[in-house]
Amino acid sequence: MRLDIDTYREIADSLVRNKSRSLLTGFGVFWGIFMLLFLIGGGKGLKQIVSANFEGFATNTCILIPDNTTKPWKGFREGRSWGLTFTDIERLRHMVPELETVTPIVSSWAEDIVSGANSITANVKGVYADYSKIEEPRIKFGRYLNDSDIAGERKVCVIGKRIWNSLFPDGSDPCGSFIKVGQVYYQVIGVDVSSGNVSINGNSDEVVTIPLPVAQKIYHRGDNVDLICVTGRGGTRMSQLEDRIFQILAREHSFAPDDKHALFILNTEQMFSIIDNLFNGLNFLIWLVGLGTILAGVIGVSNIMMVTVKERTTEIGIRRAIGATPRDILSQIIMESISLTLAAGSFGIVFSVQLLRLMEKVANSSPDAAPTEFQVGFWTAVSAAILLTVLGIAAGLAPASRAMAIKPVDAMRDE
Repeated sequence: MRLDIDTYREIADSLVRNKSRSLLTGFGVFWGIFMLLFLIGGGKGLKQIVSANFEGFATNTCILIPDNTTKPWKGFREGRSWGLTFTDIERLRHMVPELETVTPIVSSWAEDIVSGANSITANVKGVYADYSKIEEPRIKFGRYLNDSDIAGERKVCVIGKRIWNSLFPDGSDPCGSFIKVGQVYYQVIGVDVSSGNVSINGNSDEVVTIPLPVAQKIYHRGDNVDLICVTGRGGTRMSQLEDRIFQILAREHSFAPDDKHALFILNTEQMFSIIDNLFNGLNFLIWLVGLGTILAGVIGVSNIMMVTVKERTTEIGIRRAIGATPRDILSQIIMESISLTLAAGSFGIVFSVQLLRLMEKVANSSPDAAPTEFQVGFWTAVSAAILLTVLGIAAGLAPASRAMAIKPVDAMRDE
């Protein structure tokens, strides 16, 4: 067969046409890898934002809150009110040795807080020093309450961030200053700027924390406490201790052992477990959607390579006729497939990283915002590139097999 200029022009036109199709098909791979990495980075940032709401709060805590009974028991009518006492604290410490911390809280609501000409209404919380194991403070100035403050019944306090901003708008260190809480003056010894939105008996931003013995006397609470917080020792699941704690308090305060409304037990372990399960499910969905989109793009690449092989039958036949081996044809087709998937995927990786960086800047633009990282790890990106290479090889196998099956004589006859 005579190979004139028209034949070579046809081959060149076929190559240009196939490249355009390849670029169009590569968009599927680009979109797939972009979706996967963007969703991974976005999910990571979202988890950090949600976790910031629980900053400093112990994950293995149970909060015991008394309520009215709903069942009659041992001659007591239903609807009876009862309260936790300091005796219950010692009782739980001795009868449930798996508990690491057992600490009470006494609160007073909506107290007027005054410093000079500035004032604000906030809550007061009386605690022991070990309450820091329940809600870990983030001290900007000074310190937190210690055992000496408790033992000496000192009139000292730690104020929250909003109270500090309202009473000391110049942002100065308030430690050593006196503020009036209700009718009592306290010396400020610390500023707690915790940003978590989960707290007990009032947001930490709007709470004045004082020694519990002081609160007990000033608010005439006697032996009663509002609630008790307990944490388990390392390796202890609080859900395994709930029923035992409930039965101990039910027996001592004479309410029905099956009256679950009489004592509300808030188990933060379950709350954190729900959040972890939610994000585990979200991560599974992210990988499912991302990998599904990538596979759809790779299938498109394989299809376009099949069309390429069909339209380049003459070219392949000529190469075979002048000495090209099947291995040469195989490597050419597979390298084209890998190049296409890697090129499109690399653009997807770069685009997703830049968009995540922009989201990160927006999320961290507020000075009060907790640091949030919307980004994928280096090895995640490397793994994505390796995955693209493997899928590129897989996408080129079927077209390469078809190309190797072309016989020079058949290609010439087809022409």
